[in-house]
Amino acid sequence: MSDLFFVSSNPHKYDEAKKILHGFDIKLGFSKSELEEIQSNSLHEIARKKAQHAFSKLKKPLIIEDDGLFIDELDGFPGPYSSYVFKTIGNKGILNLLTNHRRAKFISIITFFDGETLESFDGRLLGSISKSPVGEGWGFDPIFIPNNSDKTFAEARDKNKLSHRYKSLKKFANWYLHK
Repeated sequence: MSDLFFVSSNPHKYDEAKKILHGFDIKLGFSKSELEEIQSNSLHEIARKKAQHAFSKLKKPLIIEDDGLFIDELDGFPGPYSSYVFKTIGNKGILNLLTNHRRAKFISIITFFDGETLESFDGRLLGSISKSPVGEGWGFDPIFIPNNSDKTFAEARDKNKLSHRYKSLKKFANWYLHK
């Protein structure tokens, strides 16, 4: 029995969220769904609209996640367009756009909606972009190196304890367990 549902088309995000929230004794179900995604420069706005759309379909308490990779040299690109950019040009395309300045950050927004309460929680992680993909992770994990590490997310054994997703889910869990 689930306490709430994670709605996404991405089972990798669900697997990470389920493992993280299990550590807070929150049981997370999965509802695989393609959600309408508005075009916006605001991850918060995108996440809130996705949560409302997901609730209109599921009618159960849920969370959704929207996240983005923001690269300084590219003025924050791909940012809220990360999923589309990954599908179209991938990690190699991102690497081809960069010269020497490789600072970046991942931002995750977790949004909860139960039909009445709409609440968002963010997590940020600073890092840099590697010079080539390393490791067998999904998404941008093979090219993102968190600060104070020499390994990409794809190589990290403890990604779920330090990631942007962990940070936003931890904030959510602390709120959810005390609401």
